Amino acid sequence: MPNAPQSPDAPSSHRDKDPSSVRCLVITVSDTRTDRDDRGGSLAVELLEAAGHMVKEKRIVPDEPSLIAAAVNEASQDESMDAVLLTGGTGVSARDQTPEAIAPLLTKELPGYGELLRQLSYEEIGPMALLSRAVGGVAGGTIVLTMPGSPAAVRLAVEKVIAPTLSHLVREATK
Repeated sequence: MPNAPQSPDAPSSHRDKDPSSVRCLVITVSDTRTDRDDRGGSLAVELLEAAGHMVKEKRIVPDEPSLIAAAVNEASQDESMDAVLLTGGTGVSARDQTPEAIAPLLTKELPGYGELLRQLSYEEIGPMALLSRAVGGVAGGTIVLTMPGSPAAVRLAVEKVIAPTLSHLVREATK
């Protein structure tokens, strides 16, 4: 997996203090997926582990804002969890409520995350990228990132945005 471009002005030791592995919870937000057919969540686990991160748990949560918020809130209070990555529920249908569910939990937003993900998605699928409402931020020192649930979107998000930045995000959020 190619590394993200680094600024030539950034000191090479700037990321030397980043954790080598981040402890993650992967949540698939869906009313219909099961462990047997959750391709997006399973792919997120596979790609995170291939990047050297530890997925402590993977779970499926129904498209219910209170249940989504409860799962993220619980993880953000767990000192053994560094990041929560959610797949699904970021579109525009009536049941897509992931951004609304996590927004009240975020103490800091990362608007660049969703912007970058949509830009990269646009390069692959064109203007349909605007259907994604992926958001990211920090909740109680825990990184929280959402992404669409399709395997192609998960691959794009994890390989191009999340894996190259997750360790640094965690270090910065916990300073």
